[in-house]
Amino acid sequence: MMNVESLNIEAPPGYDTSVVDDDGRPKRTGNVWSAGAHIITAVIGSGVLTLAWAIAQMGWIAGPTALLVFSLITLFTSTLLADCYRAADGTRNYVYRDAVKAYLGGIKYKFCAVVQYSYLFGVTIGYSITTAISLVAMKKAICFHKYGHNHDCTLSNNPFILLFGLIQLLLCQVPNFHKLAFLSYIAALMSFGYASIGLGLSVAKIAEGRHVTTSITGKPIDDHYTAAEKMWSCSAAVGNIAFAYAFAVVLIEIQDTIRSGAPESKVMKRASTVGILISTVFYMLCGVLGYAAFGNEAPGNFLTGYGFYEPYWLVFTANLFIAVHLLGAYQVFCQPIFAAVEGRCGRQWPGNKVVSGEYKWGKLRVSPFRVVWRSVYVVLTTLVAMLLPFFNDFVGLLGAMSFWPLTVFFPIEMYMVRANIPRCSCRGFFLQILSAFCLVASLVAAAGSVRGLIHSLRTFEPLHSRS
Repeated sequence: MMNVESLNIEAPPGYDTSVVDDDGRPKRTGNVWSAGAHIITAVIGSGVLTLAWAIAQMGWIAGPTALLVFSLITLFTSTLLADCYRAADGTRNYVYRDAVKAYLGGIKYKFCAVVQYSYLFGVTIGYSITTAISLVAMKKAICFHKYGHNHDCTLSNNPFILLFGLIQLLLCQVPNFHKLAFLSYIAALMSFGYASIGLGLSVAKIAEGRHVTTSITGKPIDDHYTAAEKMWSCSAAVGNIAFAYAFAVVLIEIQDTIRSGAPESKVMKRASTVGILISTVFYMLCGVLGYAAFGNEAPGNFLTGYGFYEPYWLVFTANLFIAVHLLGAYQVFCQPIFAAVEGRCGRQWPGNKVVSGEYKWGKLRVSPFRVVWRSVYVVLTTLVAMLLPFFNDFVGLLGAMSFWPLTVFFPIEMYMVRANIPRCSCRGFFLQILSAFCLVASLVAAAGSVRGLIHSLRTFEPLHSRS
């Protein structure tokens, strides 16, 4: 059965309640652990790799403070969003856009659709780029070990982007979010694995006692690094940190996997708290220790920028974990797009065998429409990733364009409607000030990332990216 965006429906009389829920959909089996795994998979992604660089731009005070502030804001708005899964009459909002439509409607609903699906599309492109860079880093780890650290071990990213796309062609045939729990458990373990290896390598580099330069204000201004460049770099760093916490877009979808019984909002709040707190500890350690290890010259990706060469097998393993993790994370972010398109087509052409027909192939159920449309999507993201392989600036732009509307604005607006909070009240005023603060931060971050992309495009040749 497709995971579609549709109206809530009641289960017809005679339905077996052991296999379906009260809305006639397949029985939800998720719990706090599976929801937490989905969250950790969505949160601890490629964003963690940029944090040492981000703190190097901002310094010892502003960098960790920004991480903590974004963490607390995300945790707060996630609890507001959890209360918006069910409407006042108890009907479910299956996806993020359903909730926005139910509570806000109109132009805000259309704005949400544009931002949400643009962001999800961008994230899947970003994960294609990041996975390719990590696969290249695996081969380079062996190359440097064999031929020495000064050997030219650069490789083209494109074959590895294509390999990632081929694997996703298969994984994208998983019917819906409810079938992805196993993949999220694996991906969550991988994210802990490579973050832990990065921490260990940073500690080992610090223990070597080699002198690196760090400061309260980050990378210093000099003849080769102007005040304007400092400002733009700090702006882009804010975008990188925002991207690390821009996962609210899939929270409603994750909440829709939780089994009925205890209120889903309570389970989701516990899962969000655990997931965000664990992620923040890893983020803080990776960012702070990465900065301490590399200083103001921290690479944009601290596991593929080759601040670490030995032990080569550990660098190889860390990048393998990144690649495996992002195989699952890609699915977490593309499934809402699949659900939206397939749901829209199902409503547009009800009963059409091409759109809704499924055929048994052994134990698998194959839909021709799903195979063709999802394959086209994977091919498109793969081609764009080959054209625009800019890691830090692309990540920063994604964070900037999504954090305010999806993580802050819509959850706050929906909660104010649900809880009937007057805008002129103290509580309403606080929520609006918080939203305005995050809007300014997102605009600043977007400006820095766009400037970085423009600068990179001046010397870039399409389809010739190398790492």
